Amino acid sequence: MTSNTSDISLQLARAVVDACTRRAEELDLLMNIAVVDAGANLKAFNRMDGAWLGSIDISIKKARTARYFDMETGDLTPMVQPGESLYHLEFSNNGLITFPGGIPLKLDDGTVIGAVGVSGSTVDNDQTVAEAGVSAFESAVTS
Repeated sequence: MTSNTSDISLQLARAVVDACTRRAEELDLLMNIAVVDAGANLKAFNRMDGAWLGSIDISIKKARTARYFDMETGDLTPMVQPGESLYHLEFSNNGLITFPGGIPLKLDDGTVIGAVGVSGSTVDNDQTVAEAGVSAFESAVTS
């Protein structure tokens, strides 16, 4: 399921969402899971039954933030604190999220072709579920 383009396919985006959903179910969590493409456009999404409505937007913004900056959203956290160089970054781009749960999806050569964002629990749980999606992505693109 490797890609010879610089954008995530719908099939691969759905595989990421499915892996995240399975991990959330294993942990007995209700999550919103978003995958964006290389242009930070929503490609695939799942709101698990009963997941918080407010977390829909957060999951999408985590994915967009991870793609816009090609880094994990949690890595931005120290940079956006009061007095730091990126303070108030969250207010740019129609709103960003700078705490854990958003991760870029990178090919082996480092090309970012999308990102996943997860919201619905603690940031630690959001990150754990997002990492399950990244693992599925990495397995698919190397097979």
